Amino acid sequence: MLDAHQHFWRIDRGDYGWMSPDLKPLYRDFGPEDLAPLMAEAGITRTVLVQAAETEAETDFLLDIAARTDFVAGVVGWLDMLSGDFAARLDHYAARPKWIGLRPMLQEHDPAMIDDPRFRAGLAEVARRGIPFDILTFPRHLPAMVDAVRGARGLHAILDHISKPDMTGPVDPAWAAGIRALAAVPGLHCKISGLVTEAGAGWTPDRIRPFVDLVADAFGPERLVFGSDWPVCTLAASHAQVVDLARDLLGRRYDAEQMRGIMETNGLRFYRIGG
Repeated sequence: MLDAHQHFWRIDRGDYGWMSPDLKPLYRDFGPEDLAPLMAEAGITRTVLVQAAETEAETDFLLDIAARTDFVAGVVGWLDMLSGDFAARLDHYAARPKWIGLRPMLQEHDPAMIDDPRFRAGLAEVARRGIPFDILTFPRHLPAMVDAVRGARGLHAILDHISKPDMTGPVDPAWAAGIRALAAVPGLHCKISGLVTEAGAGWTPDRIRPFVDLVADAFGPERLVFGSDWPVCTLAASHAQVVDLARDLLGRRYDAEQMRGIMETNGLRFYRIGG
């Protein structure tokens, strides 16, 4: 089984601008030794390690961890897509072992950034090279992101955390429209990840189910990929609860072969991770 979305960090690095002591469950170091026993309990054998800071230094930190951690199959790193030397930095990281993709933290920025000609040029370069691209957005970013993805022909992309809709109430029609528009782009995938943190205190599977059902209907089982979003998920649930939630919500819809795709082979194929 593959966990296609997890994080490690070390607080004293100082480049996690979104993190503060107020986020008490997260405000400590997390490393492979913390995740390994949780993986063993869940039956997970490999992971995709995803960036959590807008610095190349953090990407280098994660690549160093990956180099000495067998279960980390690859790293999705960060690059400044507005930089004049973006293509050269892509060359640099594409040559690094276990670097398998790119994620700008679009959720931290105004949606206008997505319309910036520099971002569009960078996205076109990513598409031209066929580099896996993680889309990290809030619902307010979706209209601009849909337009950008449509303009970057052949982009090999995956939506993280179903774009973080507010799941404390009913489905927002604007979010639903954005999801369906992205799903209409051939080849675009979606991670079943980050659910519990958007569902509020006292979340239940029934609260989350309408959102997962809409995403599943839009993308289909061949383009869904499981990710735990550990340790961020611990703000609302344990690692085991997150794995069980995905199995519960999706296992009601799909057969064993389709579930194996969502929980392992779709992610391996998307990130081009070999056996």
